[in-house]
Amino acid sequence: MHADPPAPQPLQPGEGPPTSSADPFNPDGQATSWRFNPEYQKLVDLWQQVLPLLEGLTTSLDKAQQMSRSRDVWDAPVAERYVQDMNEWRNRLSMYRQSVLSAISDQAADTPRWVPVAAGAPHAYS
Repeated sequence: MHADPPAPQPLQPGEGPPTSSADPFNPDGQATSWRFNPEYQKLVDLWQQVLPLLEGLTTSLDKAQQMSRSRDVWDAPVAERYVQDMNEWRNRLSMYRQSVLSAISDQAADTPRWVPVAAGAPHAYS
């Protein structure tokens, strides 16, 4: 069993943007205003949607695997082959879980939590 990678952290109550300092590139010399990055929030929401689904799959497979090992359910030589198959499914599910959660975590690590608010300046092709 692998440990899950770090989850993207949602906006906490009372959490504020980074301290603003005068932006030397801003022609007005004004401090930059910030907002919580909506792209980062999408990653937080995605994590919160995916994790319960993966937990449900794991729980269902664990229950079936536990029942298959009981001699009360099935006592035949071929039963061992099905137990081995379930072990393989469990390993694949574990790798899939690690892959999905790592992809979200890695993307969140590369995405800034706070972004500057657009100043309303004209943009080309808009």
